Amino acid sequence: MLGGAGLLLAAAPAQAAEVAYKTECIPPSISGLPPVEGTTKVEITAPAEAKVGDEVEVVWKTTQAASSNPDVLDLDKDTVKPTGTVKLGGAQTADLAVEGERSNPPIKKNSPMVLSDMKGKIKLTAPGEVTLTPDKYNINVSKPISTDTKCSPKEAVKPGATIKVTGGGATTGGLPTGLPTGLPTGLPTGLPTGLPTGSASATPTGGSSSSSGGDTSGSGGGKSDFTGKEVQIPYQCKTPIGDKNATSPVQINAKKDGGNYGLTVQFKKSVMDSPADIPKDSVKPSMEVKLGGADKGTVHVEGPTNAEPIKSGQPIDIPDLTGTYKPGADGKSTLSPGVLTVKALGTTTTCTPSKTEVSLEIDTAAQPGGAAGGSGSAGGSAGGAGTSGGLAETGSSNDGVLRALGLVAGTVILLGGAVFTFLPKRRARLR
Repeated sequence: MLGGAGLLLAAAPAQAAEVAYKTECIPPSISGLPPVEGTTKVEITAPAEAKVGDEVEVVWKTTQAASSNPDVLDLDKDTVKPTGTVKLGGAQTADLAVEGERSNPPIKKNSPMVLSDMKGKIKLTAPGEVTLTPDKYNINVSKPISTDTKCSPKEAVKPGATIKVTGGGATTGGLPTGLPTGLPTGLPTGLPTGLPTGSASATPTGGSSSSSGGDTSGSGGGKSDFTGKEVQIPYQCKTPIGDKNATSPVQINAKKDGGNYGLTVQFKKSVMDSPADIPKDSVKPSMEVKLGGADKGTVHVEGPTNAEPIKSGQPIDIPDLTGTYKPGADGKSTLSPGVLTVKALGTTTTCTPSKTEVSLEIDTAAQPGGAAGGSGSAGGSAGGAGTSGGLAETGSSNDGVLRALGLVAGTVILLGGAVFTFLPKRRARLR
């Protein structure tokens, strides 16, 4: 037996008793997933007896989490970390923070969660019986990005252990030591997502980016820079958790280079901070700009991946999407936002406009190998799509079976299993 303040005590044989209680687990608010109710089973281990002034260790062992790993993705080894709160009552009241190691075996989809034991230390300050009751807890999943699922009791919970504290002189400062936690666990929703950051326009845009002064017509002698108007585009996207709809403001600008045009597609306004840490080079956006008027087909434009990691709480920016338009017809040709694609961690998500609107109209002269007739991607840009703004085949002719892991421009991003709702932000200046 060890005695004295500040020392970890095993003052009497430790006790462990299982407590079961109804629990509600809430996935991240950005996930769109509903709360899950289940039963949490916990064993609390602590010394049966100790003295005032002793510091003792409390161990929370989760024998059953309130929810299993959902049918989203397998969790890798050592990616799950639990934290929780034990309520002290009776002779001493306080919240004791307990924390577990990021240590777990691989956890398959639809399998029970496996959580490491959580531990914390408390300094005893008053004689009498001190009860230890498990309370809320949090499950953090670290890969591919950090996300939390929060669980809390939905009924009164019985104490899991009681420490009989004998007198040993008055002491002060009886708040529990240990790491503060505060958020519950339960339904891990995986990892979520990288979103593109940075603004890297390969082709400079001429004129103002404001829609109020945009010149959508390409007529006029010797003009080389053409500024489109900002249009509101409603997107329909399919995800593993259902259809998602959102409207995003988009603007298409062009710069004439000989008979061709360098295009820059900008996502503007609406902004939301990142809900979690996002690794670098994790997401790459692209779009098929739809041609109309004299010309037909699509033009492939794309943006860079995020050059730097994005910390939770930092703004998420959609970079400029750039590409080259090689006209295939003489006359007035129109350019409208088309199908939007996000490639993330080896997966592809597509968002299709329910309707589109012309952002830019320019006078064009047919170029050899141009886009007229809608036979393919305009200008020979890599990754172009077929007619009507379609995308290259992704394994099925029915876009309803596409497994979306990321939705851009005011929709939902799903990376692995974590879901992020965000809207794009236009950078104040180009780098």
